[in-house]
Amino acid sequence: MNLPNSLTVTRIFLVPLLVVVLLTKFEGRLILGVPKEFVGAAIFALASLTDWLDGYLARRRKQITPLGQVIDPLADKLLTSAALISLVQMDLAQSWMVAVIIGREFAVTTLRSLAYSRGVAMPASPLGKIKMVAQVVAILALILAHGQMRGVYVIGQAALWVVVVTALVSAADYFRRFNAILSPRVSEFTVPLDRRSSDRKAG
Repeated sequence: MNLPNSLTVTRIFLVPLLVVVLLTKFEGRLILGVPKEFVGAAIFALASLTDWLDGYLARRRKQITPLGQVIDPLADKLLTSAALISLVQMDLAQSWMVAVIIGREFAVTTLRSLAYSRGVAMPASPLGKIKMVAQVVAILALILAHGQMRGVYVIGQAALWVVVVTALVSAADYFRRFNAILSPRVSEFTVPLDRRSSDRKAG
């Protein structure tokens, strides 16, 4: 297994650790003397870093593999879904907002898979990339807001609204492009193979 795929697998193993840290009631809310919110935020930040790093290394080293193309989006969905559902359990995010975000992820992943099966790659839209950044900001801010940093709660909620809006708008764009795939004019949606790995993350 090459280094990029190893980083992706590491991200998958960090998911249950993140959930345990966020949802377990530790005595004094401390883990080895550190507030559990800081530990949870650090785990999520590390996992998010591997998300960027594995794609960068795969492109730089030309180590894009079929395995990586399968498990990388899966790792992303597992990480964000676990973090968002944990935030609902912690009363830091509204369940309907999380349901919209996660539902959008599965819907878009399905559409892109169907398009790929027809030999057409649907590149990520700029809105998808904005959603990805806002999602990381929202999750980090809301995790920290559960501790002593209550001031970042507003930032987290604002970022979460950005995620919901961009998720809905970008999902509508994906549905529009998928419908266009059914017509003969699909050339505008195809992208070179070497760009697919960089686009898959921001979906």
